[in-house]
Amino acid sequence: MSIPTKDELRAAALVSKAWPYEEARKLLKRYEKGAPAKGHVLFETGYGPSGLPHIGTFNEVLRTTMVRRAFETLSDIPTRLVAFSDDMDGLRKVPDNVPQQEMLQQYIGMPLTGVPDPFGKFESFAHHNNAMLREFLDRFGFEYEFVSATDQYRAGRFDETLKAILEHFDAIMGVMLPTLRKERQATYSPVMPVSPKTGRVLQVPVTVVDARGGIVRFTDEDGETIEQSVFGGKAKLQWKVDWAMRWVAFGVDYEMSGKDLIDSVTQSSKIARVLGTRPPEGFTYEMFLDENGEKISKSKGNGLSLEQWLTYGPQESLSFYAYREPKKAKQLHYSVIPRAIDEYRQFRANYDSQPIEQKLGNPVHHIHNGPPPAETLPISFGLLLNLVGVLGAAERDIIWGYVRNYVADASPSRYPALDELIGHAIAYHRDFVAPTLERRKATGIEPGALADLDARLSTLPADAAPEAIQNEVYEAGKAAGFENLRDWFKALYETLLGSSQGPRMGSFIALYGIANTRRLIAEALG
Repeated sequence: MSIPTKDELRAAALVSKAWPYEEARKLLKRYEKGAPAKGHVLFETGYGPSGLPHIGTFNEVLRTTMVRRAFETLSDIPTRLVAFSDDMDGLRKVPDNVPQQEMLQQYIGMPLTGVPDPFGKFESFAHHNNAMLREFLDRFGFEYEFVSATDQYRAGRFDETLKAILEHFDAIMGVMLPTLRKERQATYSPVMPVSPKTGRVLQVPVTVVDARGGIVRFTDEDGETIEQSVFGGKAKLQWKVDWAMRWVAFGVDYEMSGKDLIDSVTQSSKIARVLGTRPPEGFTYEMFLDENGEKISKSKGNGLSLEQWLTYGPQESLSFYAYREPKKAKQLHYSVIPRAIDEYRQFRANYDSQPIEQKLGNPVHHIHNGPPPAETLPISFGLLLNLVGVLGAAERDIIWGYVRNYVADASPSRYPALDELIGHAIAYHRDFVAPTLERRKATGIEPGALADLDARLSTLPADAAPEAIQNEVYEAGKAAGFENLRDWFKALYETLLGSSQGPRMGSFIALYGIANTRRLIAEALG
């Protein structure tokens, strides 16, 4: 396999239809005259630490990283990725999936960094969730810089942009008010002061007293009129204004977001222009949905969690699922995992023989930021699941014994990825397949077809090739008079495996063994 040069990669990437390269070319056009004044292109992802990181968080950082790497193929301009935590936001509701619900209820309205950690491990709820985010991102090797909103506000990093917001207060109100209900218009302010008495983030009208000095006037919770600076963490901006302020203060060049934030992108972009800055390039992706078709939520904890996916499939299969069709809403539940695993492995097996144009459109190129690891898998995950299905609660070494019937000299040390998949198959079978398996009796023309298949298998050597076995399976179905051979295979799956779907039977019989398969047939005929 020849390794393409940097120039060959760049030339192919300039015309590739893979979505990360299409996104990267938007950034290339943004800076076609050279690097920005800050010397780098800045990518940002946002995180609201009102709940624990979830699979959607992984999805956004992964996809942003793919665009970042695609841009680095096209350009020599340095890049950075900031993972921003909006941890100064007020606690609006208590998440359903955390302990000490009653205690947290007392802190509604407090900045998340001022809410006690219900898990009792960190100095605040936000610090706990921020730590989970960093651990989460580090676990998957993402290259990023973590930034806390609280730290930035308190350190004065946003002060200059806050001045600009106060100076353009009326214009920003002009952007936001038409988007709000009448009752909300009466109380809305782009700036949310922090009460000097309770520490809560207040949703109250604000009057600008001194824009350059950062002084505003508002009515505190007890009715007292307060004049207070917005600097040094004494105020927080409303979400859409805050997003625009961040783009301006940091010079963000690229940030993607979900379909549910289309309106936020529109309004924040208008505010960024009011402040004299070009909004970042962006990409709107569709949402992951739970099995009921509802958006996955950090506070609800619904849908498939990252830990659950990684119990039943490797990380690469999740990355593959996230990469494909980002503008299509996809349900995220257990049944999608086996197919994602096998489709990922198929794309990986095809990679080496593809021309460079196809390589750059292959999902594994973006998952691995180039060529994938060389190891191949001799057995599909679907086939492993069927093997575990007929073996029941088998130990890993027993399954390896059957694998050696199929692949000479197979071992965990030689095929570590296959050993990992065997563990996933055992877990998936235990939790989802085993409760549903039920072999039925053969009926109609099926007993005769099974008996004929048994006779045909008896003539084959124990080490017969999968294709030779598959041919006999076909012939038995034809001889029995099945008008549609799909009905024959469905009958095999239901009578031998206890499932309505199954693998290529030649491969399964070669893996399970001809003698063992004949025993299954005898049981089905019994």
